[in-house]
Amino acid sequence: MANILIIDDDRPIRTSLTEVLEYEKFKVDSAEDGASGLKMLKAGKYDLLLCDIKMPKMDGMEVLDKLIEENIEVPVVMISGHGDIETAVTAVKKGAFDFIAKPLDLNRLLVTVRNALDKNELVSETKQLRKKVYKSKLNEIIGEAKAIQEVKEMIMKVAPTDARVLITGENGTGKELVALNLHQHSERNKAPFVEVNCAAIPSELIESELFGHEKGAFTSAIKQKKGKFEQAEGGTLFLDEIGDMSASAQAKVLRALQENKISRVGSEKDISVNVRVLAATNKDLKKEIEEGRFREDLYHRLSVILIKVPALRERKADIPLLADYFLDKLSKENGHPKKAISDKALKALEQFEWTGNIRELRNVIERLIILGGAEISESDVKQYVQA
Repeated sequence: MANILIIDDDRPIRTSLTEVLEYEKFKVDSAEDGASGLKMLKAGKYDLLLCDIKMPKMDGMEVLDKLIEENIEVPVVMISGHGDIETAVTAVKKGAFDFIAKPLDLNRLLVTVRNALDKNELVSETKQLRKKVYKSKLNEIIGEAKAIQEVKEMIMKVAPTDARVLITGENGTGKELVALNLHQHSERNKAPFVEVNCAAIPSELIESELFGHEKGAFTSAIKQKKGKFEQAEGGTLFLDEIGDMSASAQAKVLRALQENKISRVGSEKDISVNVRVLAATNKDLKKEIEEGRFREDLYHRLSVILIKVPALRERKADIPLLADYFLDKLSKENGHPKKAISDKALKALEQFEWTGNIRELRNVIERLIILGGAEISESDVKQYVQA
């Protein structure tokens, strides 16, 4: 149901428009002047604005100017009296969708409203599609080295299945990126991708974070909360740094994987879940099992497929590609032209010991963009990479 806002100082017109539009199953709000209408537009989400031109306090043209100035995106249909037609045409040139002359022709009104809403929906869908394309480009795994090509091939084989995947690798190698690609190339890609960093959540809160809780389950549980398993319903749950998960949470995750059921903290009621679980760790889980810190049965449940993400030192030939990617991405993000980098500078980067892997390389490129010369040189690398 579309939400429509009417701004008009004439009460009978507001009333008649509201009655007609509500009869057509639209949700309608109204305001008697431009200033109060603008406040409503800032506070709420509207799919269409019907706005009179001549009003006290703030007229329709001022409202349109404010919408443009403050980047409030809503299609606007101006309502114009006989003497306002020229102004209405100016409004359309400024970006209004259309104008309707008084006295109002209700058939023309409904046609204009539906056309404006259809266009708004099309624009919204186009924006969503562009976001998806942009996001998929951002999540592209860069590299041509044999080690990373093997990871890409494994992703394409495994992604269409519901197999659980355990992703291993050092910090900064791109384990989350592998998980995102597994989700995006799966049949679950229209459903949520939910990430939990198990190392960042205190052990006493991890169960509530994963499984949710009922009101009153503990002191600060002032209302019921859905956990990450429920939030990821139909999609993918990514358990990052799972090697840091508490023993009690491990037991509950094991049950969820075995039975596809969870129970919120403070509840005995079972909730069925349909979630694909991916996990990642920078730890040696077999060693953690030997030392009693990780459950062996959970390890076997998670590691149906194992993907090891190579460290940057194992794929140094990819450094020029990665450097070019980060130069382009970071320059666009900061609104600067892309800097060039010399071959000698790239060679110097290849010689560096990348203990922080891809994440460290990204940070170094950002530093070189800010501090380096017009073309990033070998001397820039030697001066700023070691800093």
